[in-house]
Amino acid sequence: MSLPHGYPFDPSYGHDLESLLAVAPPTEPADFADFWHARLARALAVEPGPRLRPSALAHPRFWVQDLEYDSTDGVQIRGWLLTPLDRPPRLGLVLGHGYGGIDRPPLVLPRADAAYLIPCFRGLSLSRRPPISEDPNWHVLHDIQDRNRYVLAGCADDIWTGVSALTELLPDLAGHIGYAGISLGGGLGAIALAWDGRIGRGHFNVPTFGHQPLRLELPTTGSGEAVRTFVRDQGRVPDGLRYLDAALAARHIRQPIHVAAARFDPVVPPPGQFAVYNALAGERRLLVLDAGHFDYPQRRAQDAELLSQLWAFFAPL
Repeated sequence: MSLPHGYPFDPSYGHDLESLLAVAPPTEPADFADFWHARLARALAVEPGPRLRPSALAHPRFWVQDLEYDSTDGVQIRGWLLTPLDRPPRLGLVLGHGYGGIDRPPLVLPRADAAYLIPCFRGLSLSRRPPISEDPNWHVLHDIQDRNRYVLAGCADDIWTGVSALTELLPDLAGHIGYAGISLGGGLGAIALAWDGRIGRGHFNVPTFGHQPLRLELPTTGSGEAVRTFVRDQGRVPDGLRYLDAALAARHIRQPIHVAAARFDPVVPPPGQFAVYNALAGERRLLVLDAGHFDYPQRRAQDAELLSQLWAFFAPL
C-alpha cells in the first residue's frame, strides 16, 4: 500500500498484503522458552501489594483510582484502576501503552462491563525511574546487552505482576482477564501471553519488536532505529534483543488473539507486525489497517471497526 508521505524510505517496505502474510518468524534460541518460563515464575513470586488512592482524573463511565504496585527488581509501577460506575465488572483488561507513554486513561474503551488496570511500564510516564531514560531511543537500549536485566524484559514482568495486582484487588475476575496493547504494549503483550495462562485472550495493535533479525534491516523513525544504530556501532546483536522477539513468543501463544496490523507504518515496520500474527498457532483474528503511527483518510472508520471487533472479541471472558 502506498500513501503520500515525506519519509526517505518506503513505510510499506515494498510489501503487498500477500507477502506480508508470508513473513515467517526467525529461529529462536534453544533456551528461549526456558528463559521466559523462569522469568514468569520469578514475577509470580512477587507480592504486588496494590495500593489505591482517589484520582484527580475523571471518566464519564468509570471510577478512576490512582494505582501503585510492586513489580520485580524492587520497581514500583504506577498507573490507574478503572471500574464501571453503573455495574460490577464482569471481566478485567490490562492495557499496555505505546512508547509515547501515557498520562491519563483512554477515554474510549472497548467494553463498559470491564475493569481496566492500566500500568505505566517501568521507566516511562508515572513509572519513571532514573537512570532509565524516558526517551524511547534510550529506554529501548537500557541494559540491552543482558537478557536478564534488559528493561523490556522487565516491562513484561510489569504485565504479569499487574495481573497479580488486578486479581488481588478484584478476586472475582480471576479466570476472566484479557490484555490489549498497542505498539510497545502490543509486542510486550505477545511476550506476556505466551507464558501466562491467567490471561485468557489478547489483542495486539501494530505490535513492535516482531522478528528482530528482519527489524534490524529496516529503517524506521521509531525506537527500532536506535536499536539498528546500536547494533551497527557494536558490530553484534546484543543478548537481550534475541530474547525480546514478539514473533518468537507468538509461536507459543495458545489463547485466542486479535491482531490489528498495518500495511504502511514508518515507526513499526509492517513485516514485523505481520510476523507476530503469522506465528500464532491457535485461534487468531486479523484486522488489516491501512496504516499505523500515521494519519490516513480511513483512520476513523477503521478505529470504529476495531472497537466493534474488540467488544465482541473480549465478550467470552
